[in-house]
Amino acid sequence: MYILKKEDRFNQILSENRERIQRICRYYSSNSEDQKDMYQEVLVNIWKSLDNFRGDSAISTWVYRVAVNTSLSFTGKAFKQMKLIVNTDTQNLSSILDDESLEAKYKEEARFNQFQNELNQLSVIDKALISLMLEGLKMKEIADIIGISESNVKVKIHRIKIYLKTKLTGGKHEFK
Repeated sequence: MYILKKEDRFNQILSENRERIQRICRYYSSNSEDQKDMYQEVLVNIWKSLDNFRGDSAISTWVYRVAVNTSLSFTGKAFKQMKLIVNTDTQNLSSILDDESLEAKYKEEARFNQFQNELNQLSVIDKALISLMLEGLKMKEIADIIGISESNVKVKIHRIKIYLKTKLTGGKHEFK
């Protein structure tokens, strides 16, 4: 059995997860220089933690955990006021809205700004949940990354969706 050297493992992880890490950094900062610094910090933390990775989860789940925790730490004392940066071209936007007509409506710039503002009213943990959901992760993976139970993730995401739909439709939305 061939065992990869740490540098080779790191390079493999980086090649498989570079875009994910960059997206997470973009979620947590709109400033391109901060994004670059945050990205570098994530890489440093992956390198430093690599020897401690036990394989209890998928490597991608572990990378998400390191990236999210690093991003939250990077934002420092201002993390409660942290803005979640979501673009209209985000692939999994529909996973939050659960409604194609509502999604199309909120991709319009003025309404998208309202959506963005509502996202930024969420708590830090809710922002982290939404950012991972936008990445297309399964509930189990999100639970592993955030460190709460899968059922708790489902409940929290359901509540976030209800909150957002109510805010975005002026409280006139009927929920299933």
